[in-house]
Amino acid sequence: MDASPLAGWENFYVIVGSSAGGLTGLTFVVIALIRDAARVHPAGLHAFVTPTIVHFGAALALAAYLSMPHQSVPTLSAGVGVVGLGGLSYGGLVAARLRRQGSRYVPVREDWIWNAILPTSAYGGLTASAVLMWHRPLEGLYVVNFATFVSVARSSASAPTTEASVCWLQPRARSSARLSATTREA
Repeated sequence: MDASPLAGWENFYVIVGSSAGGLTGLTFVVIALIRDAARVHPAGLHAFVTPTIVHFGAALALAAYLSMPHQSVPTLSAGVGVVGLGGLSYGGLVAARLRRQGSRYVPVREDWIWNAILPTSAYGGLTASAVLMWHRPLEGLYVVNFATFVSVARSSASAPTTEASVCWLQPRARSSARLSATTREA
């Protein structure tokens, strides 16, 4: 019998880690597709695309860490706590970047929910579970698993937002020229 607190969770972390890794790759494909744009607004990249990659990377790193053999409650708590605290600080940075969009784009409620509130709440759950694990390891791990799932689901669900921001990042003059050329042909 395996005495590890993670016994039985191996498949969950393999699935979550693989999903996060694959979706990170797809995000880079989207970024590569806009590389020929004449001018890309870095503020949009930092506020919308970079957080998606960071959240996928955090889920992948956490899944890899939790898949390591011979984990104990102190090592689990330390690793989860580091990811949780790092994510909380990054959530504050993302909120600041959203606020600094200026007149180019005004973030709407969905932007705040998907890019600032939901991920920061998930990282807060990770931080709380690092403390909870010392007293109730099984329940703490359920919180970790839920927060990791929320992080991956958030990044997957915000893909349309990321694609919309990628469209926003492309120069408007170029799309207007294409539209007028299409109109002339018709």
